[in-house]
Amino acid sequence: MKPWMKLRTASRTMPRLLPLAAAWTATRVLMLWLLLQDGRAPLGVGGVAREVHDLYARWYGVLADGTFPAGDRLWQYPPGAGPVLLSPGLLPGLTYFQAFVVLTLATDLLVTVALTRAGTRTGRSLRGAALWTAVLPLLLHIPLARYDVQVTALAVISLLTLSRSTRACGVFAALGALVKVWPALALIGTPRGRTTKEAWTSAAVTAGVLLLALATLFRDPFDFLRQQGGRGVQIESLGGTVLSFARHAGWPGRVGYRYGAMEFTGPYVTSIAAASLALTVVAFGGLLLWRLRARRWTPATPYDAALSAVLLFTVTSRVISPQYMVWLIGLAAVCLTSRHTTQRPVAALITAATAVSALAYPVLYDDVVACTWTGSTLMLVRNGLLVTAAALSFHRLWTAAAPPAAIRPEGTEPSHNSHHLPHETVSAS
Repeated sequence: MKPWMKLRTASRTMPRLLPLAAAWTATRVLMLWLLLQDGRAPLGVGGVAREVHDLYARWYGVLADGTFPAGDRLWQYPPGAGPVLLSPGLLPGLTYFQAFVVLTLATDLLVTVALTRAGTRTGRSLRGAALWTAVLPLLLHIPLARYDVQVTALAVISLLTLSRSTRACGVFAALGALVKVWPALALIGTPRGRTTKEAWTSAAVTAGVLLLALATLFRDPFDFLRQQGGRGVQIESLGGTVLSFARHAGWPGRVGYRYGAMEFTGPYVTSIAAASLALTVVAFGGLLLWRLRARRWTPATPYDAALSAVLLFTVTSRVISPQYMVWLIGLAAVCLTSRHTTQRPVAALITAATAVSALAYPVLYDDVVACTWTGSTLMLVRNGLLVTAAALSFHRLWTAAAPPAAIRPEGTEPSHNSHHLPHETVSAS
């Protein structure tokens, strides 16, 4: 773009950026205030910030000694989480908690700026940045007391760099995967051919090099695998919702604190957990089938595919913690930076599910744990919205990427050029 065109674009964009900046500042101040009110009415149960105060700070001490928390049932994260939890040490003069919150806010701002740049680079919409700015605070102060904002930032940047550097896209996806696995799904929708080869190769090399480095610098980097395998059915998962209503029908199971979350124990829990894993395998198979059959790629297809994949893996998970919504908000925001996206109604469903999530935790979490009718209904609504969003997302992704012949209006004959990509789609290479 020529300099005079950049100046003209900037002059047109600036009036729209000021309200966005004001909204971000106001909502983040409110989130900080809520964090200071943690545990006070009407915010429901306390302890949201305890994850950082007690757990992260304790792990920081272990990691600083050059080892991962081996044997700790609460340590269920890949080795890349280590450097993230060590990062507050880069801000001397602050307590661990203060430094963690400052870095989380800085990462939040980075995501907002990246989404804004993506939305204004070619005169596109600021809907993505606006969604992130407005919807993240619906989770109240939870995002500031978890490191999911940092993980989401790596996935967001990975997707937004794809159009400029496929290798950088792979690097950021690998960094995210080493922290919390799911950002690897950012690569599920890369166009076939050279783009996929470069992005996936870059991700594999980056992951291999960093794993080797972490294994050299720290002891017991893979102990998390043993702890992760023992997790059961969390009360906020889809299977947990089934068991919550089963309690009203006389099921004798109980809720207890296990592996850092409130989980169900009792008859049929193992079967529900196995069914969840089976659904995850089915979801992965559906995504592979979509990728094999897809013939049409738009600039938004990688974004849409990433959101659909993470939605599918979220709803089939044995654990759907409220901070998982941070991932979905970030990916939905990336989709909205492109006018080609098919996921606008999905973003609306995610917004609604986020609002209900905050009611379920922390506001009415006691009801959710006790499986009262209020708590069970809240989880039914939240998870129902997520299931609907996942099904709609995958349907729209599948339809948009179908071969032209598959979506030809009834009664028309295929043209001799029907095997070519439409003019507005991007090359698979």
